[in-house]
Amino acid sequence: MTDHATTDHRLIVALDVPNALAGLEMVERVGPQVGFWKIGLGMLTGGGLALANELKEKGQRVFLDMKLYDIGATVEAAVRGLAQFDLDFLTVHGDPHVVRAAKEGAAGSATKILAVTVLTSLDRDDLDAAMVKDGAIPDLVAERAGRAFDAGADGVIASPQEAGMIRALPEAAGRLIVTPGVRPAGAESGDQKRIATPREAIADGADHIVVGRPIWQAADPAAAAAAVLAELRDAGHNR
Repeated sequence: MTDHATTDHRLIVALDVPNALAGLEMVERVGPQVGFWKIGLGMLTGGGLALANELKEKGQRVFLDMKLYDIGATVEAAVRGLAQFDLDFLTVHGDPHVVRAAKEGAAGSATKILAVTVLTSLDRDDLDAAMVKDGAIPDLVAERAGRAFDAGADGVIASPQEAGMIRALPEAAGRLIVTPGVRPAGAESGDQKRIATPREAIADGADHIVVGRPIWQAADPAAAAAAVLAELRDAGHNR
């Protein structure tokens, strides 16, 4: 059982491993210093929902990163079903019709709906190839975040480089900013193109950071997590 009085839930560890058994093994290796875990689409067919349920039964927090996108009725039905797992966070794409449907589906539950703005693995060339409108990525992210908040999103997913702009939006008051693409100093960037360190992300307005490979690929995941937590302590107040 996690000691919620001492656990710093600003750190969310991404369990980007093949299946639920590997996920449970990683949870054990990282240890009780972490109490918040992300389960993504890659583990959906490997027992991801069963892992989410087991972690919740152990008193852990769970972020289910599904990035749902469909017509409103389908999104609403999917979220209603997923909310039965008592999830803490669930992601959907930030299109206003998707966010509104997700909030309807989550009604009556404690599940917070987080809207994806622009994936942190994308740069302007990628957006051009996808025929996304012109403009600097930070400006597009801020615009999408504002529209998602207006549609009822409890928070947004955005790179740490845009966290400050989003936090400054009037619509962002009382809303969450969760930042993937966080890499401890000296870590490889992998496939993330818009990254920052944990200290920078928190200083710029993020409430939670998501760290995956720098922890689960480490020879000593517990030590790697401890180093990130130490950097968060140096960053200041634990929101």
